Amino acid sequence: MYRFLLTPRWWGINVFVLLAIPFCIFMGSWQLSRFEARMHEQQRASEQVSADRKEAARPLQELLPVDQSTSGKRTTATGRYGKQLLVPDRVLDGKQGFYVLTLLRTDGGRALPVVRGWLPGDASSAKAPAAPTGEVTVTGALQASESPGSNGVGGGGGLPPDETAAISAASLVNLVPYSVYDAWITLDTADSGMRAVPATAPQNTGLDLKAFQNLGYTGEWFVFAGFTVFMWFRLLRREVEYARDAELGLVTEGAGAGGPTSPAGTETAEDAQAAEDEKVAAESEPRTAAT
Repeated sequence: MYRFLLTPRWWGINVFVLLAIPFCIFMGSWQLSRFEARMHEQQRASEQVSADRKEAARPLQELLPVDQSTSGKRTTATGRYGKQLLVPDRVLDGKQGFYVLTLLRTDGGRALPVVRGWLPGDASSAKAPAAPTGEVTVTGALQASESPGSNGVGGGGGLPPDETAAISAASLVNLVPYSVYDAWITLDTADSGMRAVPATAPQNTGLDLKAFQNLGYTGEWFVFAGFTVFMWFRLLRREVEYARDAELGLVTEGAGAGGPTSPAGTETAEDAQAAEDEKVAAESEPRTAAT
């Protein structure tokens, strides 16, 4: 009954199944490992942010350029505050508000974006307190430049000239007349009654959209593996049923699985045609004799 498994057609089906199932399981396991790795990265990043708060602040130049190992580190810089900008549509503790961003011009001539604090409500220059005058030394958590359009950062279209959607050198270079560091800091203690903005984990270390895409792909690959097994058993069952029907004489000899069947007692097209020919021949014989 199972001799059909040795046919070339079933050899091809079996080889495909034997290759497809391990491949699907491998890809599903790989996607799951990527999701778990992102979870571990988020945990390490959160622990690192907590540890960085206890470390002594280091000079800005020692921590540049910003990467995953230096993001969140406490740094210090000295200079004079210059142009002040607002960063609208920023959420803190579930409330909508805006950042007060002031450019700190250092001795090297470049400016360091400093988030001096957060205020609730719509962005308004009248609400934002003026920056301290004279030379100041600031201390805060170092952060990498933001990417417009990602992680809740706006694209920046149609904003007033005193506002910016993203805190990045690429965005600020068009708003200030001096070069800007490709980094920014958020103060440990906010100025003038504002709330301090907590440091965030480095990019690509959290449970972002990519992480949940990995989890979704994991499910898809395992579903593909299960579907492959299901279809193989379905084809096998159909072939076995056909072989059993053939042994009982319920199918015409030579018909393939799933092909036309001829149950016992049912005339085929050939039988009907032969019967019709015999009938015509019988009717013509008396006429010939009479002639």
